[in-house]
Amino acid sequence: MKKWLLLAIGLVIASMLAACGSSEETSGDEGEEKKVIKMATSADYPPFEYKDTTKGDDIIGFDIDLVNALADELGYKVEIQDLDFNSLVPALQAKQVDMVLAGMTPTEERKKNVDFTDVYYTAKHMIVSKKGSGIKTVEDLEGKTVGVQLGSIQEGEAEKIAEKTKIKIENRNRIPDIVQEIKAGRFEAAIIEDTVAKGYFEKDKDLEGFTMETGNEEEAGSAIAFQKDSKYTKEFNEALNKMKENGELEKLVLKWFGQDQKSE
Repeated sequence: MKKWLLLAIGLVIASMLAACGSSEETSGDEGEEKKVIKMATSADYPPFEYKDTTKGDDIIGFDIDLVNALADELGYKVEIQDLDFNSLVPALQAKQVDMVLAGMTPTEERKKNVDFTDVYYTAKHMIVSKKGSGIKTVEDLEGKTVGVQLGSIQEGEAEKIAEKTKIKIENRNRIPDIVQEIKAGRFEAAIIEDTVAKGYFEKDKDLEGFTMETGNEEEAGSAIAFQKDSKYTKEFNEALNKMKENGELEKLVLKWFGQDQKSE
């Protein structure tokens, strides 16, 4: 009798464990109310994505609000991972995540490895330096050490500058590290996206900068990245364009950047 009782209890426990396991393994299946989609970002890029440590450890920002709005529209639950920027495309290629929102520009090089939606925000590049540095033009960078984020489009911009002006390019994984190097005097300048740089100017009066003229307004446009031939690209792009048409995207732009994207 005891053997039968133990066997019955064992079968019940095994079935419960199997049910729990299948629930985790099938997250994202069509049969679930909220399908799980895994997203990666680099939470060092305010106001796109960052952590306000005075309020907690949650990642907040423009991209986070955007993905949550899109996920609500499409019926997904988003799981967010924080990675270094240069690890984001490899994470998609390795199928560790389904999508990336990180103020990422859809360059031709990146398009070889991942797919993108339409651009959802356009920004510009800015040369950032310590106040009083005397750096007012790109030519003033001659002989200087210039910092950029590893794997970013700004790294490519620095390489273009180096073709005409002698500069030393240094890269770091995170924007705060680059800013700290400027303040410590190890970098004379850095190339940072203008919306991100302006956030640092507001907090630190020892920094200043100017906007670069690249001649290509779409050069620093941000788009959502997916695995190659992902089933998600089309539906998220359609939802994104719906947000553009109904004004919801503009509301997010005004919330985080205080400007109307149509005027860009």
